[in-house]
Amino acid sequence: MAPVVRALGAPGQPFVVEVCATAQHRELLDEVFERFGITAQHDLNVMQPRQSLSQVASRVLLGMETVIAASRPDWVLVQGDTTSVAAAALAAFHHRVRVAHVEAGLRTHDKWAPFPEEMNRRLAGAIADLHFAPTEGAGRALAAEGVPSDTVHITGNTAIDALLWMRDLVRAQPPERPAAWAPLNGASRLLLVTLHRRENWPHLGEVAEAIASLVDGDPALHVVFPVHPNPVVREAVTGPLKDRDRVILTAPQPYDRFVWLLDRASVILTDSGGIQEEAPSLGKPVLVAREVTERPEGITVGNARLVGTCPTQIAASIRALFDDPALYRSMTGVANPYGDGRAAERIADILART
Repeated sequence: MAPVVRALGAPGQPFVVEVCATAQHRELLDEVFERFGITAQHDLNVMQPRQSLSQVASRVLLGMETVIAASRPDWVLVQGDTTSVAAAALAAFHHRVRVAHVEAGLRTHDKWAPFPEEMNRRLAGAIADLHFAPTEGAGRALAAEGVPSDTVHITGNTAIDALLWMRDLVRAQPPERPAAWAPLNGASRLLLVTLHRRENWPHLGEVAEAIASLVDGDPALHVVFPVHPNPVVREAVTGPLKDRDRVILTAPQPYDRFVWLLDRASVILTDSGGIQEEAPSLGKPVLVAREVTERPEGITVGNARLVGTCPTQIAASIRALFDDPALYRSMTGVANPYGDGRAAERIADILART
């Protein structure tokens, strides 16, 4: 949403913008706000240790009720498919405030995969008055659900706006990095891993063991794994990968460092939705550790591949990319289907005309 906030506040735009943060991951949020020069006027501070999804939803719903009553907005903009998005959209609906959904129309048509994101975005979509879809496929999904065509706009994804802006910055001036990362500068094979989705929690330990076996068998392979702060994720992956040569387990990184890693990586293994879009923008093959994805465009054009959660299959897919130059080239030489870096500008212009 950072590019959207910046675009709405650009000279000539008629908006007064207020930012509301849920602050579910405080250490990540503050860094991003600082990087993009954004200040939150409202902070729900909903984070609690090991809270349930219902607890998150209820805290956001009640917190947004207070914010909306105080600010009396014309529009509430929500982005993506988190529980916060669904609760914020519902709070706006309760107050008869119009909702615009950024990154609208993503669907797997399986309410359990990803969980809870698929139902979160469906709920936000059912409430939304404007739908900013990142791709033609997302727009078609909304049309199939009966969403009026004049409320759907294909904009590209704002995450690509943010990524390209930061990529240019880190290429011009690389961020400071920990001393332990020095071997990455000369690494010919760098695997970047991010895994965190709830449906993958039962498999995380086995996947970590498969990655450890790959490292043991390939002395040129380096792995960087920014570990999600959720303790379930941290506990599952730390045991198999801790204190291994050429494996860096690290906390989630500041955005500039993470973009540096994306740009430096040879192969990316992830269950993240956003990284499925970011990796192709940088010409990186991405292996998606999920059984189904709401971002099929990358699969269709060939810069992403579904590899499931079977550790054996994941390891074989990683090894194939490193060992087969033709396969590697086939996943890096295609155009990114997710945006051109101007999505936020389009969103601001559409809202200004509405």
